[in-house]
Amino acid sequence: MSPDPFHSEINAVFKEIIDGRTVKRSRHLLRWGMRDVTLEFVAALTEHGYSSTTVAAVPVEPGERVPAFFLRGDVAYFGWVFWEKFSQLRHRKLFGSVVRNAQGDWEVQISPKRLSVIYANAALKSEMDIDNPSGF
Repeated sequence: MSPDPFHSEINAVFKEIIDGRTVKRSRHLLRWGMRDVTLEFVAALTEHGYSSTTVAAVPVEPGERVPAFFLRGDVAYFGWVFWEKFSQLRHRKLFGSVVRNAQGDWEVQISPKRLSVIYANAALKSEMDIDNPSGF
């Protein structure tokens, strides 16, 4: 049986979005024509090492960031789970989307207190400048 051309093509597109090498990871509408492909995107995230979790459960320390996707309806937002530094004594952990709002802040912000599901890949944890998180 030959591979399904739809699934082959959509999986290639999802790989580009998830890897972020040739496609900018930002806000992505999960529609293929009139078809909602959200479930296929979640399957692709799982295949690429992302797992369903919450911000609170992501293992990240100040000065580190973990790539993650947040799904709202048929839209996927790429962002990072990291610690935002306000002062030497005050930090907060959050998911912040790379997409910004009109005020220049993260369009999607999810605190550890929220039980919102995100898809994160802790194996891709990297260092970041805690004093300049907007430098993503």
